[in-house]
Amino acid sequence: MRENGRVTSATRQPGTPASAQPSALSGRGGASLPPPRLIATDLDGTLLRDDQTVSARTVAALAAAEKAGVEVFFVTGRPARWMDVVSEHVHGHGLAICGNGAAVVDLHGGPGGHRFVKVRELARENALKSVRLLREAAPGTLFAVEQTYGFHQEPAYPKLHMEIPDTLRPAEELLAPDGVAASQPVLKILAHHPELDPDAFLTLARIAVGGHANVTRSSPSALLELSGPGVSKASTLALCCAERGISHEEVVAFGDMPNDIEMLTWAGRSYAMGNAHPDTLAAATDRTHANNEDGVARVIEDILAGRV
Repeated sequence: MRENGRVTSATRQPGTPASAQPSALSGRGGASLPPPRLIATDLDGTLLRDDQTVSARTVAALAAAEKAGVEVFFVTGRPARWMDVVSEHVHGHGLAICGNGAAVVDLHGGPGGHRFVKVRELARENALKSVRLLREAAPGTLFAVEQTYGFHQEPAYPKLHMEIPDTLRPAEELLAPDGVAASQPVLKILAHHPELDPDAFLTLARIAVGGHANVTRSSPSALLELSGPGVSKASTLALCCAERGISHEEVVAFGDMPNDIEMLTWAGRSYAMGNAHPDTLAAATDRTHANNEDGVARVIEDILAGRV
């Protein structure tokens, strides 16, 4: 989950055009792929420009894809309450995958009227264990708790999200079975460290937490996101596709940060943005222009025109 406010790309480098593509979709190893039936795209640093707007070109490309019978799923680390920026572009099905796969949300109700269709929560015992292990491995780590309709944080947790938390308490109190946050499912834990390198913090946390939670990051800062074991953008997208009879070979995915890697690896064809994190670039089958250069829209246009 990026800090809200102005969002910056993961890496600063010139926009890189997509490499020349064959006339038909081909997967890893050159195997031929069926025509895409679903486009799965991250938001911040991918579909959205750095100022959090959706360009006119991107709006037109999304609408054209839906008109052609290709479903578009927004798959993001954002909580449901931050989805207003794209709620008018969800078209027919109106669904988005939020919280790195922790929730499937129906956005048809518009701002403030979303409905949770599927919730994959982080069990409180796993959350408490993860907090303890991460405090031991990285002293100085500060935590916040994301729920379906609530957001709570520790008193010293920095103002990253430009919103007023519902509660200021230590994470152990927030996650207690009888604590103030006990009435709603926990979607994920946010862990921020004021000094560690973001990638080093991610590696350290994955080792420390082990199988108690899925650990990833989408912010340029040392801000980690902990979800339930096995919960990721990819695993929830796979569930949604299975419900629709769509195979992974029929999915084209877009992303820019480590929390997109599983999704990019799972999809039959995947595109890392020109501004993507190096690990994300390595995970994708292809590469497109940067988010500020409408990289997603360019690929959709090529798909619909039969150029890829």
